Amino acid sequence: MQPTLAEWVAGGTRVEVGGHSLFYRQEGPVDGRPVTLLHGYPTSSHDWALILPALVESGCRVTLLDFLGFGASAKPRGHRYRMTEQADLVEGLWERLVIGPTALVAHDYGVSVAQELLARDSDRITRMAWLNGGLYIDLYKATPIQKLMISPLGKLLGPLMSEGSYRASIRQVLGRPLPPDVVHEMWLSTASDGGTRIQWDINRYHDERRAQAGRWQHALESYSGPELFVWGPADPISGKTQLPRLRERFTKAEIVVLDQHPAVGHWPQLEDPDTVGAALAQFLREKPQRSS
Repeated sequence: MQPTLAEWVAGGTRVEVGGHSLFYRQEGPVDGRPVTLLHGYPTSSHDWALILPALVESGCRVTLLDFLGFGASAKPRGHRYRMTEQADLVEGLWERLVIGPTALVAHDYGVSVAQELLARDSDRITRMAWLNGGLYIDLYKATPIQKLMISPLGKLLGPLMSEGSYRASIRQVLGRPLPPDVVHEMWLSTASDGGTRIQWDINRYHDERRAQAGRWQHALESYSGPELFVWGPADPISGKTQLPRLRERFTKAEIVVLDQHPAVGHWPQLEDPDTVGAALAQFLREKPQRSS
């Protein structure tokens, strides 16, 4: 059973990194295999709660954080939220927690942060697992509400966001429906501490993704460590359109497609936590190695 958002936050810690308050949690044996989980937009590390037990039971030392502007981390207004800064903050947290080489698991927004981290120092990442995200910007399909939020009109729409409109936007990208209480907790993670007022600022990351596309694609395709893709094909944003290219360019990677009816959509770790948790635990349990 997924803990409530309040329970999740109560089990974590806030620390100042780069002049900002960041929320993080650590679970699993202190001497376990390090793995860092990077969440997606517009939610928080709470998205990983249902798969966390499987990773801990497999012997992982798991570090989870809320990005700046998300969840229980600081949400400064008028801030220029950049992926490069989010990567700085991840590296800063690693330094504070004395985390060296680590496996990395990324979903959605976290995928772009992971690509930036790979571009900086791929040797630090022992193995890489990807869940639905815009790995290739030319294959990314924004929903109508996303297009509005990216536009100048989004600056006005963000503060007007309601839980009802939020639920509708989440439903659009799911393959399997989520319980209402789960979506409510997602809403709370986004809306808390004035979160609706900064959504346009955060959504400007799409400009950065276009500017960094070549560099991030090179980092993705030149990474030599073990890779796993866990993919929900029913995701209208970054689902089945990405799969042919992944199969073509990552011939040594393991690709798990969650296509059992009804097929999984944009949130694999919430829509099918048992399968996702088992796949990640098995992948992270394997002996670290580098591809030749």
